[in-house]
Amino acid sequence: MVTVNKVRNTRETKIDMTLSIRAKEKGLQGSTGIGFFDHMLNSFCIHGGFAIKLDMQGDLQVDGHHTVEDVGIVLGTLFKEALGDKGGIKRFGHSYVPMDESLAFCAVDISGRPYLVYDVPVTAPMIGDYDAQLTVEFMRALAYNMGATLHVKLEYGVNEHHITEAVYKAVARALSQAMEETDGEILSAKGVL
Repeated sequence: MVTVNKVRNTRETKIDMTLSIRAKEKGLQGSTGIGFFDHMLNSFCIHGGFAIKLDMQGDLQVDGHHTVEDVGIVLGTLFKEALGDKGGIKRFGHSYVPMDESLAFCAVDISGRPYLVYDVPVTAPMIGDYDAQLTVEFMRALAYNMGATLHVKLEYGVNEHHITEAVYKAVARALSQAMEETDGEILSAKGVL
């Protein structure tokens, strides 16, 4: 298990987050103040094998944008720190996740080259107090701060709750696969990532 911590304070959010990879006790401890986002982060942790301890305050009187994006920034930064030179991991991962009528796909390359391809239409604007448009903002912040190439695609789906949950789980499972341990070498023809 690898555990890292980061504190990030801005005028919009105050975040103290601890991330554990390959955690024995998986899940989210703490709250963002956005119920559905907490549900997604907890699912992300459980299906990825991660544990997040979170103490935060966000400017939710404005909306959820800064909270969701900044959690993605900090989480991506923690993954990058935890993986170091990326030696000893598989580097690539992919996953299909069904959620009732919805099917989401994710492929990831933990390459040091941040990029996001996100092909997930929004079918409803809100899921409880969570703005469905913010999923792409979270994924972009995660990919760019982690240094990962992330491709996310909705194969099909109707219900926004199911779509979003399938997306978070697919990303978590793909990341977990890419972080699986190997013999210690850096998987790159260049010798560095």
